[in-house]
Amino acid sequence: MRHLERQERAADGVVVVGTCEADVAGVREASAAASVIIAKRGLCCQRNAGIAQVADDADVVVFFDDDFTPANDYLAGVDALMTAFPETAGLTGDLVDDGILDVPIAFEDAVRRLEVDGERPQGTDRVPVRSLYGCNMAIRLEALGDLRFDENLPLYGWLEDVDLTYQLSHRGQMYAAPDLTGIHLGVRSGRQPGRRLGYSQVANVIYLYGKGTMQPDIGWRQLLRNLAANCVKSIAPEPEIDRRGRLAGNLIAIGDFMRGRLDPRRIMSL
Repeated sequence: MRHLERQERAADGVVVVGTCEADVAGVREASAAASVIIAKRGLCCQRNAGIAQVADDADVVVFFDDDFTPANDYLAGVDALMTAFPETAGLTGDLVDDGILDVPIAFEDAVRRLEVDGERPQGTDRVPVRSLYGCNMAIRLEALGDLRFDENLPLYGWLEDVDLTYQLSHRGQMYAAPDLTGIHLGVRSGRQPGRRLGYSQVANVIYLYGKGTMQPDIGWRQLLRNLAANCVKSIAPEPEIDRRGRLAGNLIAIGDFMRGRLDPRRIMSL
């Protein structure tokens, strides 16, 4: 919260959505400007609660995961691009680094790299995209309209960003932009247990294909890549990743699919 106060273009408001008071302990003390709300557990539920909080007062809503560290000019970049290109429905940043792809990154290291070392992405141009990366995304509320995150994707909400923003892409242009950047820490704690995530890696892809909101060239490739990684790395799992739990979840979901009872909400009972 204190890091957000360094933004060159200050946020008009900050909403922090937790599921209980323990989730948001210290937030009010860190920032008197922050609005804290308690919502039903689950990424989709919490993001929808945040939208409801700002929908009548804001032009653009920016979503930051709690392990995303924005560069200090991130919001200035959003303001400039949304103003200059009114046809833009959504933006996501071109990141300096992403700890989810390799080793998690410490917050202090991310701040140093962005503010002291001045690291920035290689690209210089906006790139059209069909979906936004959920750890950091800016959405024009006029384009969002009645779209909301699908609460049938419970808890971690695997691929909820693809689901909503693929629909958003039919309402305006969307871009990944180097003008917006930061570092996704990729913190492992707080993510759902391996078996639940493994189930979602299969069930959510198939569910979104049924909805028509999964791009054909992304879903199956990602599903197969995750399944292969869980199979191979279950032999010698990384210390911080429950590969065997993920593989078990994958197999449970495949079994449910074969029996015609696949449902993303089943993770609530796993």
